[in-house]
Amino acid sequence: MNEEKEVGVVPSPSADYGNGDLKGIDSDALKLAEMGYSQDMQRNFSVWSVLGVGFSLTNSWFGISAALITGINSGGPVLIVYGIILIALISTCVGISLSELASALPNAGGQYFWANELAPKQYANFASYLTGWFAWAGSVFTSASVALAVGSAGMGCIQLSHPDLVLEPWMTFVGYQVVNLFAFWFNCYGKTLPRTATITLWTSLLSFFIILVAVPAKAPTHQNAKFVFANFVNATGWSQNGIAFIVGLVNTNWAFACLDCATHMAEEVARPEKMIPIAIMGTVGIGFVTSWFYSVALFFSVGDLDQLLNTLTGVPILELFFQALGSRAGAIVLECLIIATGVGCQIASHTWQARLCWSFARDRGLPGSKFLSKIHPTLDVPLYAHMVSCILVAILGCLYLGSYTAFNSMVTACIVLLYISYTIPVVCLLYKGRNNIPHGPFWMGPIGFFANIVLCLWTAFTFIMYSFPSIMPAEAGNMNYVSAVYGVITAIMLSYWFIRGKATFRRRDERHEVADVALREGSVVH
Repeated sequence: MNEEKEVGVVPSPSADYGNGDLKGIDSDALKLAEMGYSQDMQRNFSVWSVLGVGFSLTNSWFGISAALITGINSGGPVLIVYGIILIALISTCVGISLSELASALPNAGGQYFWANELAPKQYANFASYLTGWFAWAGSVFTSASVALAVGSAGMGCIQLSHPDLVLEPWMTFVGYQVVNLFAFWFNCYGKTLPRTATITLWTSLLSFFIILVAVPAKAPTHQNAKFVFANFVNATGWSQNGIAFIVGLVNTNWAFACLDCATHMAEEVARPEKMIPIAIMGTVGIGFVTSWFYSVALFFSVGDLDQLLNTLTGVPILELFFQALGSRAGAIVLECLIIATGVGCQIASHTWQARLCWSFARDRGLPGSKFLSKIHPTLDVPLYAHMVSCILVAILGCLYLGSYTAFNSMVTACIVLLYISYTIPVVCLLYKGRNNIPHGPFWMGPIGFFANIVLCLWTAFTFIMYSFPSIMPAEAGNMNYVSAVYGVITAIMLSYWFIRGKATFRRRDERHEVADVALREGSVVH
């Protein structure tokens, strides 16, 4: 059992929180102690900065921009316009499911902690362990996908300004590593993260507004409504348009991924049982409004769709800007707004993956948990967890040099692995009974039950359908290797479970014993 942490002073409330209510901070630390954890990090985040982290990571309009190449090949404007509506509805159900659990059980562990609390006792440890690994792997793959998107955008700008340049994989690889390194550095300073999150939120919204106004206003011609709302493009090789539409949904689904991000900030914000649901549902709402109007406005401004499909920049949205503005410099300026938004997204992704790694490690779910669970005393961040996660992202980037297809399979895996990590605790909740746990302030009753069912069904659907090749006929060079990614992740986590994890992973009753001792001794804050 971990050594007890000594009583410290209750951390002063953050200026970012704003109301100076020490009592609220005390109450939060007490609630955390009842779960078997001490207050290791200061609650520096406000609801705005948590929303900033959550939306900066999901950032749906940026996601549509970055993954546009998949969408326009697998359905064209119809896929994006209607796919956003479909995925937004599903994401609302996902957000409700996560918000209910985050409100009832606010903990930085998020879904793996919920699984541990809700699963039958004999299965609780294994269910929690699987959930933690799926969630952390999904977060690392997400960071890799964002780094690739931003790195590709940067290289696209260089190619547009130098038309004779032929982009090579190593160039994008360099851009990838620069983005990853920059976000690593930014996340080493905990006290600046709340302000950074708020700034990135407003940067994203301002960039969205500028592009939304500038592109349609400057476009020399505009498409008709039929092109935007009824033009289906199938360049995938699939003979069935329905299958092409489904495999293309990866585009819009990626734009609404990572909704659990805010849940892992539960120990860095006051009144998390209220603030985390606001951040999650706010992320879905803002994401839908921005991404849908953004997509519609840009598709009305398209000049030549074939040029978007075959652009030498490798970045269709940059080609669209060039067609609309007729200026390379203007297109690059707008793309730089997307890059700035993407960098904010990468910073948020690193914040998220580090908290996931740290919280899972303090329950001894990972190799090297003794170090990964440490909070740096002056930087106020889980530095080792952050460092290891970023190193893994850097290593994954090397796969891009060997196989673009293999790398893209990991991007798909990030969506499905996260869905699986959401589904496990929800299934445990349904098995236990939704009314057999204490409800938090956010509880939707029958609507929540419906949302739980939708989440479970959608996870099963994506697990199967997102494993299909995106292009036919399938060959070694374009095959979807996401099933292999699932296999590797499963092999790693099961191997560690039987070698060490089964014996060392902290049991639910062990946590509850720690909670009883902490409450008796008053040791709730480190």
